[in-house]
Amino acid sequence: MATETNPPKRVTTRTLQKMRDRGEAITMLTAYDFPTAKLLDEAGIDMLLVGDSLAMVVQGHDTTLPVTMDQMIYHAEMVGRAAQRAMVVVDLPFPEGQIEITRSIEASARVLKETRCHAVKLEGGAEQAGRIEAIVTAGVPVMAHVGLRPQNIHVDGGYRLQRDTEKLVNDAKAAESAGAFAVLIECVPASVATAITEAVKVPTIGIGAGRDVSGQVLVTHDIVGLTSGYTPKFTRQFADLGRGLKDAADGYREQVRSGGFPSDQESF
Repeated sequence: MATETNPPKRVTTRTLQKMRDRGEAITMLTAYDFPTAKLLDEAGIDMLLVGDSLAMVVQGHDTTLPVTMDQMIYHAEMVGRAAQRAMVVVDLPFPEGQIEITRSIEASARVLKETRCHAVKLEGGAEQAGRIEAIVTAGVPVMAHVGLRPQNIHVDGGYRLQRDTEKLVNDAKAAESAGAFAVLIECVPASVATAITEAVKVPTIGIGAGRDVSGQVLVTHDIVGLTSGYTPKFTRQFADLGRGLKDAADGYREQVRSGGFPSDQESF
């Protein structure tokens, strides 16, 4: 067991590649704050994603587009400080991954300089190969993101299953050739994810992409019942913290109103 003098061994890009080569499943969950990241890290989750999904699940927006780079850095710093073992990946928010490449490099560098996180995630495949290569050349590990791309929602006309096997395989291969250490695959048929995984040598992390990938990622709020709206088909609720939080608030309200809290033992 890890102690203060014997800290847990950090998960790195090399760790993930070895896990993929051994056929050992990789686990990844989102985190946006210190206490959540600390608990997930202690639970042995391999990778934490400071996702631009925080725009929806934390800030209450309808899409991921409103979140800013400064806000991503703010949340990433907390997560990076909490994680002792997990590798922490930070999304490049819109439009940091779409405009001039030098700005993408600067944004990626901020992640490493201003937080304790270890890599960035960039939406796109073949058309982003030059950007991926430039960021990696600058010294920042990059996870590519193919399939459904939430930052592209207005171009795609909504959140839709992506079925073009040839395009998606080419996207993943181009990202790998450009230096991406892993490829996230979102919302594709399982057969497509299998084809992508067989076409590349780097780890593939699926979300709504079936079982035949190197690992899985989900939004933590979804798996613990802290959602306030639509829950995707591909997620599973493993606990109901939402109900627990409501019950605790109900109990607190009633005890305060009835005079039961605070008691003599809870007073000075």
